Amino acid sequence: MRKAFVLFAITSIAIIGLLMYVNLKFTFLLLIFIPLIIMGFYDMFQSIHTIRRNFPLLGRMRYLLESIGPEMRQYFIENDLDGKPFNRLQRNLVYERSKKAIDTMPFGTQLDVYNEGYEWINHSIRAISFSNINDNPRVRIGSSQCEKPYQASLFNISAMSFGSLSKNAILALNKGAEIGKFYHNTGEGGLSPYHLQGGDVVWNIGTAYFSCRDDDGKFSYEKYIIRATLENVKMIELKFSQGAKPGHGGILPKEKVTDEIAAIRLVSKGHDIVSPPTHSAFKTPLELMEFVKLLRKGSGGKPIGIKLCIGNKSEFLSICKAMVETQTYLDFITVDGGEGGTGAAPQEYSDHVGMPLREALAFVYDALNGFGLKDQIKIICSGKIITGFDIIKNLSIGADLCNSARGMMFALGCIQALECHANTCPTGVATQNPQLMKGLVPEEKSIRVARFQEETVKSAMDLMASAGLAHPDDVDRSVVSTRIDKTQVKTFYEIYPELDNGCLLNEGTVPLDFLYFWRKASVEKF
Repeated sequence: MRKAFVLFAITSIAIIGLLMYVNLKFTFLLLIFIPLIIMGFYDMFQSIHTIRRNFPLLGRMRYLLESIGPEMRQYFIENDLDGKPFNRLQRNLVYERSKKAIDTMPFGTQLDVYNEGYEWINHSIRAISFSNINDNPRVRIGSSQCEKPYQASLFNISAMSFGSLSKNAILALNKGAEIGKFYHNTGEGGLSPYHLQGGDVVWNIGTAYFSCRDDDGKFSYEKYIIRATLENVKMIELKFSQGAKPGHGGILPKEKVTDEIAAIRLVSKGHDIVSPPTHSAFKTPLELMEFVKLLRKGSGGKPIGIKLCIGNKSEFLSICKAMVETQTYLDFITVDGGEGGTGAAPQEYSDHVGMPLREALAFVYDALNGFGLKDQIKIICSGKIITGFDIIKNLSIGADLCNSARGMMFALGCIQALECHANTCPTGVATQNPQLMKGLVPEEKSIRVARFQEETVKSAMDLMASAGLAHPDDVDRSVVSTRIDKTQVKTFYEIYPELDNGCLLNEGTVPLDFLYFWRKASVEKF
């Protein structure tokens, strides 16, 4: 191939020279062929890329085709049920609801209802008229120790940081939350001015303590009080881990770190911002309970919760034991599934670390119920939740309310370009590039966010009514069925049998499946 290129170069130069000799109007050919020949000779002698070295000039086509591969697949190859992590049907549903366009489907489902994993709601002969139920129910969050409980919507904006998302995206999300009366989780990237545009806020505090840290990166109680007592801040969420990269800590590539972001997070710029994998403000479950009391006091009595992706089961049971021993209660627990999204994460973490949401949710609910704590604590879940059925499915397993991140991004205009980590998001959602960001108009997109949330909650309540249920509290594990194989079907109640209330308080009543982890759990260490 190298010899073929040399022959091509010599022949091209000879032909161009002959044509110029005959007629000077062919001089423009030099502008085309000479750069190509120079590039080809460069390819021959560079030592980094084998393909280009062995196939000068032609080898560059490989890199070009590779770079546009995702777009080619999305627009010309994928069918409606392909596409990861969300297929075209799912994305289109969000787009249609955010625009209040027609979201009905003709001719029947495209899903294979006999495939393993197919799920459905068990409707009732005594279905309730949708007009007779509340289409925007509220969920009270606040234990007996909470002085300022919060009435939350059934469906809210999950944790997404300013920095990972553009300021225009954050503005649109917050104004959408204000319009629709639901909350906006800040993500661990700190509390920015763009989160304080009128919408209710859940301040997510991660291991780096952004917006409440001292010069050494440790938790600053004084800086925490300043922000935790703001009127818009309704709840405080202490983040242990997130589903896309549990045990790793958040990552913001240096290309996305502006002066403003560095100032909001109270860090320096010029390098990747990587959060520590663990908290420094406490080391044991008992110390965590003391920290929870400190956060509650500093916020003026607002709900305090934790967010985590379940890993080692004994560590969560340790937290439950610490709550029982100290009689200090969390107000809510956000369970993030291993299928959760992020702006940037190592592939192995996204693919192979963290318990998927369904199993994690069932475990957390059963653990809280087993320790007699569930009445005090609300469970929030997040992880690929974008439809009314997704909400019902998770309520059925044990959630009290749901969060969505990528669904809200689709409502903003995200096209799943998969460039969140590269600062090149073409829709201006996940970038700090001003030229790309300006394409996202907050005044327009905030309305779409509010519409998507409203229509999705209505869909969930409509499904509930079809099952003969009037309120989210009525949804239990018998409501949803799933196909185990071609001939076997089970409800979630059969797949995840519930634990008896209080059975984890004494070793003698601990179920065998929990016994090993219960014995391993200690209030003295994680």
